[in-house]
Amino acid sequence: MKFRTQNKILVASSLVLLLASIGIGARKMQRLDNGTWGGPHIQFEVSDGAVGIEYDCAHGSIAGPLTVDRQGRFSWRGTYTRERGGPIRMGQKVDNLPATYSGSLTGNTMKLTVRLENSSNEPQTFTLERDKVGRVFKCK
Repeated sequence: MKFRTQNKILVASSLVLLLASIGIGARKMQRLDNGTWGGPHIQFEVSDGAVGIEYDCAHGSIAGPLTVDRQGRFSWRGTYTRERGGPIRMGQKVDNLPATYSGSLTGNTMKLTVRLENSSNEPQTFTLERDKVGRVFKCK
C-alpha cells in the first residue's frame, strides 16, 4: 500500500514538473520591440515585426519574425543590397543578396554580425544601441 502511495506522489510530482517546464519553454522566445537601434555605420529600424537597415553605401531588410531566446541570442534571415553613387539607370537590376543577421542582445546593446550568403566577403560586425540614431554615410 505504501508503495502505491509513493508511486502516485512520484507520478504527480513528475507531471507538475513536466507542465512547469512546458510553460517555461513556451516563454523562452521573445520578440524584438519596435524602435531604433544605431551605431557607427549602421541604423536598424524595427517596425511591426520587420527591420529596415541602412549602412554606408548599402541597405538591407529582415521580414521577421524577430525572436530572441532567453540568453538574448538571435539569428534572422534577410537581404543586403549594395549601393553606389550616382543615379540608377533605367532597367538596372537591383542585387538583393541573401544575408544572415545573427548576434546577441544585452540590455540596450546589440552585437550584430552580418553574413552574406554565397559570398567570399568577411562577415561584418556592428555594435548598436537602443534608441540611438546610427552614424551612416551614404554614397553620393
